[in-house]
Parts: sequence; structure tokens; C-alpha cells
Amino acid sequence: MPITSPFAPPARTCPDMLPEPLKVACASCNLRELCLPVGLHARDLAQLEGLVAKRRSVPRGEHLFRNGERFEALYAVRTGFFKTCVGSEDGRDQVTGFQMAGELLGLDGISSDHHHCDAVALEDSSVCVIPYDQLEDLSREFTVLQHSFHKIMSREIVRDHGVMLLLGNMRAEERLAAFLLNLTQRLQARGFSASSLVLRMTREEIGSYLGLKLETVSRTFSKFQEDGLMEVKQRQLRILDHEALQALVNDSHC
Repeated sequence: MPITSPFAPPARTCPDMLPEPLKVACASCNLRELCLPVGLHARDLAQLEGLVAKRRSVPRGEHLFRNGERFEALYAVRTGFFKTCVGSEDGRDQVTGFQMAGELLGLDGISSDHHHCDAVALEDSSVCVIPYDQLEDLSREFTVLQHSFHKIMSREIVRDHGVMLLLGNMRAEERLAAFLLNLTQRLQARGFSASSLVLRMTREEIGSYLGLKLETVSRTFSKFQEDGLMEVKQRQLRILDHEALQALVNDSHC
């Protein structure tokens, strides 16, 4: 778990693999440092590019993969925004995460060879397809790649622990403040504004992720605006007081 369309949506196309001329070159990708290990030699990078040779377009509202589908690949988000979710007992979707450019999808399928959640595009998006069996073979050759992959998995574990902390110990204001700060930090790491956002997820989806009712999320946004912490216009959001939001999060640990 943005902004003045930080990720320009690609043209709508069939969600099949794109033709050869549009294949991705890892060496020239501006997200390379976010999703690839730094320090690979040119020869090693060429082999990795041979692995990450295809890109898939996923229109808004379409599934990248579904719960129960066979796990075959990891997906590096190149453009756009996704949510992961699982069906709850009452028939509603429980949002488990939001993924943006430079982040990986599909790690849930490694343990059982089947996916345990749905991945849905929140806007027209594209991903680089990384066949997992080939990634394993390549990781055994390059310790740098293996180490990087372990770091990615560790990062996901830390993020899951962070969500558990949100749901267990924080009040509604603290949860929403922590969510927005995390979102802006991730966007800033990609060179985008840390203050002006266009939320790609709905308030209902935010509430599902944070364990809050829609009414509570809307009321908290309104309070933040009344208190001068941010300006909110539908999904457009401008943070005015980062320090105050951070203070809310810090108070939750006292």
C-alpha cells in the first residue's frame, strides 16, 4: 500500500503479450534500480533481459491473475497501479495491498504453485512478465540476483507486519495518516511529488485495506482537511502538513 497521474496510463490494448518491437529493455528502464539488483555485469544483465522479455497490458478493472490460478510468473509493475484482494465470507473483497510501478506482484503463489489472491488493475497498466522457473535457474547462477530477490521477499514480510500494526494498535486517524505517508514515500522514491496525489483507489478500497468503514474513511479525510493537514477534491489530494501526519503516527507508538 497516486498523484497527478504519476503513471501515465498506456493505450488500451489486448491484455496479451505485446509484439516484439515493444519488448522491454531492462538496461534503459527508468525503474531498473527499483526492481532489479544493482551491480550486474553487462553479460549478466543481458541474460536477465532475455528472461524479462515480454510485457503484458492490463486494462483498468481487469485481472492480472485470480485466486486459485496456477502460479507461473512474477510480474514487475511497469506502469499503472494494482490492488490485491481476497474474497471474504460475506462475499465482499478484502483488499490486502496496493502495488505501483517498480513493485512485484505474484509472490503469493510461490509456496503452493497457486495464487492466493486476485490482482486487479486500478488503471490501465502494464507489467513485465518474469517466468518463475527461469528466474530460479538464473538466481542460482547470480548470487546478486538471488540476494536481491530475498530482499524483495523480506520487504513484503515487513510490509505485512506494518499492516498488522495498523489494524491492531491504531485509531482511524492514525491508520489513514500512516497509509498516506507510506504512499507518498513510495511515490517520492519514484521521482514523483510527495505532496500532490491522485488516489487510484476508492475510499471504500482504502477502508477495506485499513479495516475501516467507508463512512469512517470519508469522515477522517474531512477532519484532516478541516484541521489544515491536506486539501481534498474527490480523489485529488494535496498534503499541507507532513509533520502533523507523522506526529499522529508517532503518537500511536507511545
